[in-house]
Amino acid sequence: MDAFTRFTNQTQGRDRLFRATQYTCMLLRYLLEPKAGKENVVMKLKKLESSVSTGRKWFRLGNVVHAIQATQQSIHTTALVPRLCLTLANLNRVVYFICDTILWVRSVGLASHINKEKWRMWAARHYCCSLLLSLARDLYEISLQMEQATRDRAEREKSPPQDPPGYSVADEETEWLQSFLLLLFRSLRKHPPLLLDTVKNFCDILNPLDQLGIYKSNPGIIGLGGLVSSLAGIIIVAYPHMKLKTQ
Repeated sequence: MDAFTRFTNQTQGRDRLFRATQYTCMLLRYLLEPKAGKENVVMKLKKLESSVSTGRKWFRLGNVVHAIQATQQSIHTTALVPRLCLTLANLNRVVYFICDTILWVRSVGLASHINKEKWRMWAARHYCCSLLLSLARDLYEISLQMEQATRDRAEREKSPPQDPPGYSVADEETEWLQSFLLLLFRSLRKHPPLLLDTVKNFCDILNPLDQLGIYKSNPGIIGLGGLVSSLAGIIIVAYPHMKLKTQ
């Protein structure tokens, strides 16, 4: 109970819960729409999704300041690649939250002359760029972990393996793919924060790709991706040691 109280007392914690609810409604609505006799349930889910989405906008109003602070911190990252990726990603997040705030001003009627579609596309572009840069950082970290795992394996296996009789190029390619996937699995399994961050960023990017028309998805896929991403975010907020650290 204490852990739940600490979690809900955080703005990010409440936002993650609202976000998980929003995408759960989207997923359920997609699954129930084709079924007859579910019109009332679908309508209620749609209203709940809209209400939760509106509530989340209030939680995001101060995120511009957090994104600016994250940008200042990422500038001091030691490694070059993470420093570039994180700094550019956070700068894009700053612009995204500015666009999101302008859209909120438009939605509450404070400035009805704002072109909603224009600012929505700008927000989607910068959100997509931020996620792509974050994924690039994740891939860089994964490559480092795989290199370390390869070195550890080489130390354990000093003698080179002998090829079995009838060994072919096709066997070599198949074995290489299996070894690569196994190495990737072991690297991510040993580093849960990296796995969570990669899954979260990959699932999040489905929405802006759909909005920009780069990769069209249906509400079911977007809802499922948003729900998985939200659950990963809940774990990260509830257990800070699961957050991918910046060196």
